[in-house]
Amino acid sequence: MTPVRIAYIINSLEGGGAALPVPAVIRVMREAGAEVKLFALSRRNGRAAAALEAAGIVYEVCDAGKSDHLRASLWLWRQLKAYRPTLLWTSLTQATVIGQLLGAMMRVPVVSWQHNAFLKPANRALLAVTRRLTRLWVADSESVAELTRTRLGIDPARIIVWPLFHADPDAPVAKACGPDEIFRFGSLGRLHPNKGYDILVQALGRLAADAPELSQRFQVLIGGEGAEHDRLTALARDLGVTNLTLAGYQSDPRQFLAGVHAYLQPSRAEGLCIAAHEAMQAGLPTVVSTVGEMQYSVEDRKTGLVVPPGDVEALAGAIRSLAEDPARAHAMGLAARQHILTRFSVSRFNAAGRLIMDQVAGWRQSGERSA
Repeated sequence: MTPVRIAYIINSLEGGGAALPVPAVIRVMREAGAEVKLFALSRRNGRAAAALEAAGIVYEVCDAGKSDHLRASLWLWRQLKAYRPTLLWTSLTQATVIGQLLGAMMRVPVVSWQHNAFLKPANRALLAVTRRLTRLWVADSESVAELTRTRLGIDPARIIVWPLFHADPDAPVAKACGPDEIFRFGSLGRLHPNKGYDILVQALGRLAADAPELSQRFQVLIGGEGAEHDRLTALARDLGVTNLTLAGYQSDPRQFLAGVHAYLQPSRAEGLCIAAHEAMQAGLPTVVSTVGEMQYSVEDRKTGLVVPPGDVEALAGAIRSLAEDPARAHAMGLAARQHILTRFSVSRFNAAGRLIMDQVAGWRQSGERSA
């Protein structure tokens, strides 16, 4: 039997989010004997390209804009006719809907990622209509699998979980905060309302008013870009917050995490949230909101602190708790690292991917027998 020939379709080469785990996913596909080529419907900032090239992944990029769906569709149609895949693997709504339609036209089965806890109403409605064009849905976590079942009305038998993260025991580990050192909190993410950074600024404002001396002993750094930059800057100024730095895009997130003492993820919506899991991998205690998979990965008061989303008072209290006791924070971080290395091991990541590839191989064998 000829190898599975996968066209892996993504929205763009934008750094962060869904694009960066792609090399690890494609590695598992290749180890299962598949041929894989990546197709990006736009470039955007192109920051994911370096990781793809370092992994030896062949890719093609359309020069269409973010919302130029017709141009992207026509480009992908020509690419797929030339590549002649036996499977389309899609990620995010634009790539999924275009891939679903082209897969139906070419009579090629489609596998689609779901790794976004938040879907715009229009995207949610669109995917609910096209859901049957995807043969298998792959959720990045148990929490997203449940969301996929309920919000899109998909049979659980057509949903499988493959966590989009595996821990690396060789990743750099953060050091304990020294006695004369400023305690540093870090966070990685787009400056977007879903990340809850406005709630974080309000919590910092509360601490600046209630515990000004403590606020001088810690700093918060947010690594990321986005449309909320000016709003967050203005909010911090209005609330008298002076210990917040919007540090911009971080090309080396592992070194960023190794340089702080604790991690904050006050999101309103999340799926798996790779950044929070990378923080635990780095030996950081994490303060997370009870959304997505984070609430299950973080053991409250053992490996981090869990707070309700949007709760300024609870978030301020969690920040204060870690900043006042750096030794306890470091101990929680080391426990978080051990927990994450076990729960998200490479062997588990590989096994989940191989299970999906075995299903795909079974489809082809059934098709060839019926032919």
